Amino acid sequence: MRKLLLIGIKDLTLVFRDRAALTFMLLAPFLLTIGLGLVTGRFSGGASGLSDIPVIIVNLDDEQLGDALVEVFSSEELADLMEPTASSDPEAARRLIDEDEAAAVVIIPEGFTRSIIPADGTAFDQNYVETESVKIEVYTNPSRPTSSGIVKAIVDEFVSRVEEGRTSGMTSLALLIESGLIAPQDIETESNGLFQNVETTESTAITLKTNQQGAEAVDFDILAYIAPGMALLFLMYTVSYGGRSILAERSQGTLPRLLISPTSNVQVLGGKVLGIFFIGVAQVGILILASSIFFRVDWGDTSGLVVLILATVFGATGWGMLITALARTPSQVGTIGSAIMLIFGILGGSFIQLDQMPPLVRTLSRITPNAWGLDGFTTLALGGTLSNLLEPITALLTMGGILFGVAVVLFNRKGIVQK
Repeated sequence: MRKLLLIGIKDLTLVFRDRAALTFMLLAPFLLTIGLGLVTGRFSGGASGLSDIPVIIVNLDDEQLGDALVEVFSSEELADLMEPTASSDPEAARRLIDEDEAAAVVIIPEGFTRSIIPADGTAFDQNYVETESVKIEVYTNPSRPTSSGIVKAIVDEFVSRVEEGRTSGMTSLALLIESGLIAPQDIETESNGLFQNVETTESTAITLKTNQQGAEAVDFDILAYIAPGMALLFLMYTVSYGGRSILAERSQGTLPRLLISPTSNVQVLGGKVLGIFFIGVAQVGILILASSIFFRVDWGDTSGLVVLILATVFGATGWGMLITALARTPSQVGTIGSAIMLIFGILGGSFIQLDQMPPLVRTLSRITPNAWGLDGFTTLALGGTLSNLLEPITALLTMGGILFGVAVVLFNRKGIVQK
């Protein structure tokens, strides 16, 4: 064990003496984090850069439910998030979207309330033919996907609450009539009363909370996604750089000299792998610590953070060893490693959040340590603890174990670490 540690510490020391490697491993991801932080508005006073989203409301219904939806967008809870503007011309509102003057247009068509709330004398009338529901139209701005997505979520939540209230309410009324608790002549009054409090309900899809509203309010910092995303992106370079050193030392004669010493093959290979692991932990640890010190990112549970970093580096190191075992020369390791770094960065969400990716990409992302690592770091930033990280940690450890096993078999077949 002592020999493994000595070999690993030696490799770690050599890397920290290499200025070019340090620039690519630490300075580049740090500068990219700052750049993306500026782009997202993180350094301009907001945690997410989302506020005063311009939305145009065209209320052609002018009845109970239409007015209720207008009240939702104008509510105090959404005052900091939404900037609603009333309009009576749907075509003019759509043109404003095309001119990028708003994030979305919500068109409440005429007859929306009547299609939900039955007219007088029609409730429970077996001869009444129910008209088709009139649907709300949300016209979104493709250049503002996040803002328009929030508007759509609010509308979807409102419609869902209305449908839920109608279904459950009408069922309850039918049961009350059968039991004789409500007279037939009171049906219309009771059914219309089901929707009287829609505009006063506190349930909305998006609710902004401040610290004064309770300790349970969590404000997600966008840098808690960007910083680990950049760290994990360049981690793949680090592990491939470490794997390349094994083949480089073999071609330079350093590795054969080490093998003829009183050191077993397992100790030599294990020490080299341990060195790569140490380098990866140092890199990710320094970048995460820098994000906490310089950007004030709160990572919450320290034990969960440490275990997650170790598991993430273990999974990435497994990929580095597999690349090394498959390559024939140090240059091949560098070429393949750079390609894998970019591919895993795209698939794993280092550049674009996974929830904006197609289902196939989200499925493929599970083979990358980037996706699992970002999942864990996001959980921590949202107030999660070690117990909430069991899935990503287990996936990363399993990934690393399988890849290490395959790499060892390939190493033995190729005789890379043989006396």
